[in-house]
Amino acid sequence: MHPTRLLVCALLVAGLATPAAAASRQGDQPPAGWAIAGQRLVWTSPEPIPPGAAAIEFWEGDRLLGRPRPSTDLRSYTLDAPEVGHPDRLQVRVSGRRLDAEEPPRPLGSTPPAPPAPLPANEVDPGLPGPFPTRAGEYELAPMAIPGYATPVEMRAVVVAPSGAPGKRPLALFLHGRHFTCYQPGVVDGILLNWPCREGAEPVPSHRGYLQAQRLLASQGYVTVSISANGINAQDAGDVESGAGARSALVRAHLAKWADWAGADRGSAPDIVRAAPAADMDNVFLIGHSRGGEGVNRAATDSLSPPPPGSGFDGPVRWKIKGDLLIGPTVFGHNPAPDVPSVTILPGCDGDVSDLQGQMYLDATRGVSRGTALHSALYFVGANHNYFNTEWTPGQAQAPAYDDFASPPIDAVCSPGTPTRLTAAQQQTAGATYIAAAARLFVEGDRRVLPLLDGSGARAPSADPARVLGHAVGGARSAFVVPDEATTAGGDARVCAQVTADPAASCGDQDYPLTSPHFNRFSGAPSEQGRFAVALKWSEEGRAAVVRPGRAVSLAGARELALRLVVSPNSLGNRFEVAVADTSGRRARLGEVSLDGLPATERLSAHWAQEARLPLPAQGVDLDRVAELELVPRGGAGRAWLIDAHGWDRGLPDPRPVALPRVDVGALTVDEGDSGTRTVRFPVAVSGDGPGLVRLFVNEQGQEYSQRLVAVQPGQREIEVGLQVAGNTRWSRDVRRWVQVKAVRGTVVGRHSGALAVRNDDPEPTITIAPAEAAEGAPLTWRATLSEAVDSTVLLSGAPLAPADGPELSTADVDPEWFRRQASGEEPLPSRPLSTTQLRTVLAFMAGDGLSAEVAVPTVTDAEAEPAERVRLDFTVHTPSGGVITAVGTVTDAGAG
Repeated sequence: MHPTRLLVCALLVAGLATPAAAASRQGDQPPAGWAIAGQRLVWTSPEPIPPGAAAIEFWEGDRLLGRPRPSTDLRSYTLDAPEVGHPDRLQVRVSGRRLDAEEPPRPLGSTPPAPPAPLPANEVDPGLPGPFPTRAGEYELAPMAIPGYATPVEMRAVVVAPSGAPGKRPLALFLHGRHFTCYQPGVVDGILLNWPCREGAEPVPSHRGYLQAQRLLASQGYVTVSISANGINAQDAGDVESGAGARSALVRAHLAKWADWAGADRGSAPDIVRAAPAADMDNVFLIGHSRGGEGVNRAATDSLSPPPPGSGFDGPVRWKIKGDLLIGPTVFGHNPAPDVPSVTILPGCDGDVSDLQGQMYLDATRGVSRGTALHSALYFVGANHNYFNTEWTPGQAQAPAYDDFASPPIDAVCSPGTPTRLTAAQQQTAGATYIAAAARLFVEGDRRVLPLLDGSGARAPSADPARVLGHAVGGARSAFVVPDEATTAGGDARVCAQVTADPAASCGDQDYPLTSPHFNRFSGAPSEQGRFAVALKWSEEGRAAVVRPGRAVSLAGARELALRLVVSPNSLGNRFEVAVADTSGRRARLGEVSLDGLPATERLSAHWAQEARLPLPAQGVDLDRVAELELVPRGGAGRAWLIDAHGWDRGLPDPRPVALPRVDVGALTVDEGDSGTRTVRFPVAVSGDGPGLVRLFVNEQGQEYSQRLVAVQPGQREIEVGLQVAGNTRWSRDVRRWVQVKAVRGTVVGRHSGALAVRNDDPEPTITIAPAEAAEGAPLTWRATLSEAVDSTVLLSGAPLAPADGPELSTADVDPEWFRRQASGEEPLPSRPLSTTQLRTVLAFMAGDGLSAEVAVPTVTDAEAEPAERVRLDFTVHTPSGGVITAVGTVTDAGAG
């Protein structure tokens, strides 16, 4: 059938069609819950969806359409002017999982084991309270304006500080994540996402949710402040970087106030600040939860490499950030601050940021800068996303609260009451303990806590019974195998692509579609060049998997070889004999490592690397020229993935953070024009000096991403993108082309995403629909005519209304199966006028295809003699100017004339 032919589909929500239907073939049906209003794609949930850190996204199959904005009541989600080709493939996803439908799980084929055995106790326990009593209070200042945000953002915070602590004290600042901002007491589902709260609603005090961790740090001598970000949460859906820059501006605005209050303006400080010790602004530690994690990471970047003017805070930097602690963070831009040390908590039962994308705060730092800053990941077995904040925890919160890991269905690892799931109190205590550990390491330089954070395999007893596993990059490590284009593998190993649309190159395979925190996509790109791992798959023990870096590496000075290895979840006793060889072929066996898989079900992202170390030999192999890593599996068949291997040494070098060249993506809007093709200067700004390398992604709606590496030269102030715009005189929808940047080497990225918007400047065509007539038993077919060809689909959605005169066609007069499809499952009997039903039809003119289209109602014959019956369809035109076109039809009796 020609694509301009009949397009009729069941419109399943609000009597409206979806833009997806515009490019569909006959018979394609949009899933339930979708609608169109003008050029907007709308999905409506049957219940409010509490906002979280992970972005709600619209997808067509495996192609990202965009991130919709929520309604205030959190039920409807709207995306402007997407281009969709297959309506039956529309999906709503969060962190890669479906939100609009139940997906059949991929069974892991194994039963979760008991919780991991406790690790040995560390020399010191940072979870023990310190010597100082604490005091608490709050302050509220005038709201701050942030560019692009219509409503000013609150400057509100809760302070917990030590009493009697001498001298200036380190400052620890907490930033909560994205949550609903207001609630209506006593109203079921009365949660809202707006700011300020409307009458009758109360603000959610998310900033008060970390008091346990604040009190612990304050007892140990830190001044702590937890700041509110409701104003950002209510508005960041319209922000292309999901609020990262806005949250950074808010953090830096508070830090600027604390710098004032630590100096000449101390007398004007709020009461609780004056009652606290003065803050030592050379020792600042940031803690961010959820999107707050991305916010404090961006604040660290912005404090070293200042953003362009007009970012929301342009004041001088009068502080030094010594490190970050990130809890279940987002990292939409894959843009970690490479030279600021960090610890990232990955909650094993995270039901919000369920892809554990915070892993990129480690993996995406490799090779970007000097690599001396420690970046650690801590996998909290049995922890969810919300319970780190008491104001997001049922029974503790002032506002409505919930467990983000949905149960039912019952999950063998993460449902409450299972041996592996932590209670809220256990999770909060473990979180506070490891927050204190990171502060003690990064701010005080106490290396006795380093084994808790760097993969050495120690535990803090204060966090018991939590099982916390760790690995790290950076610090006193030297790169050995960090898989890249030059890495080769043999035996039972192959170099694989972490993010690819090519199944043959993927780290998984058809029998094992792998999901892993290490393999998270960048901004929806189906493939990303330059990201590799090594996949091992064996059917019997004893055959070596051999990995060779692109060139020989020196491990001289390293004490041990550190491997980050992923083994299959729930597997036990994965044993590998490890050896290295030098360029002369001399081989040294290092020993054997044994790893158990993480306890998991198919709902968890548990293909996460564990760190294993073995001593390097003093002789027998030339450690200045190591050329080969060998892994020999012991035991039966299995799988594993090598993320990387490093030489490891004790200690922690000074990260010496410096300002790197910075790249920020802008935005541009241009008119299409009537003829010719022109190249536009899309703004991608470079600030600072020095060489660097970034990866540039360009995406046009309906097309794949293009990628290329771009070298940044000293003194360079912009990147040439080379976007072209073709002009013509045919109508089209406005087109948006996305430009995104990711740091590769020697640079940092601030604003990672922007768009070229190409405005249509041609008039819309006119549409006419001729009256239709048919004898019963034949299809009643309307032909619609377009005045001129178009470059975008023109979609009309039709609904029956009572005709102006004569009897109306009934449900018994049309094909029953067709009626059920087009009326959302309504039954045709008992007979009733079509105008009283949910019958809907779609008429579409496809881009570049002809000037006519048809829509039909199939009728049936009966034995009764009847007068002519009428049908009236009112078609709403879904273009910017809109309008309604009435189509009338007549069905005559089969025996007439």
